[in-house]
Amino acid sequence: MKNHPPAVLHLMCGKAGSGKSTLANSLAQQADTLLLVEDSWLATLYEQQMTTLQDYARYSARLRQALSEHIVQLLANGLSVVLDFPMNTPDRRLWARQLADRAGVDHCLHFLEVSDAQCKSRIRIRNERGDHPFVLTEEAFDLLTQYFVGPSEEERLTIVRYGDQA
Repeated sequence: MKNHPPAVLHLMCGKAGSGKSTLANSLAQQADTLLLVEDSWLATLYEQQMTTLQDYARYSARLRQALSEHIVQLLANGLSVVLDFPMNTPDRRLWARQLADRAGVDHCLHFLEVSDAQCKSRIRIRNERGDHPFVLTEEAFDLLTQYFVGPSEEERLTIVRYGDQA
C-alpha cells in the first residue's frame, strides 16, 4: 500500500475574482488530490437554463446534492478533494464540513480576503480573456457580494487566510 498523507477536504471562500480557482488549481497539484470545479459542472449541465441568481442557487444546490456521497467516498478512500465551489455562506460551509466529518477527514477553508476593486479588476481581465465558462458583470459582482458572509469561529472550521496578494 502506498504511503500518502491523510486526505483533506479543501474549501474555497472569497468573493468572485478573489483567486479561488487559481488557488484551487494550485492545491490540486498535490499527489492523491482531485479537483472538482462547480463552474465547469454547472456550465456543462445547466448553462442554457442559468440566467438569474435564483437559477444558479437552484442548480448549485442540485449539484451539491448529486456529488455529496461521491465526495465522501473519495475522501474516505484516501483522496484529498479540492472543492472549487464558493463557500461564501455559512450553509455552504456547513454542507462541506459535514462531508469531511462523514468521511472522517480534516478540512481546510482557504479564505481569500481581497478588496472589491481587486476582484473587479481580475473579473474584467477574465472576461476579456474569455477563458471562464461564465461572464460576470460588475452589477452581478455587486449582487453576489451582498450574499457573501465571511467565516466565523462558531463554524468550527480550520481556516487559512490570504490577503490581496493571493
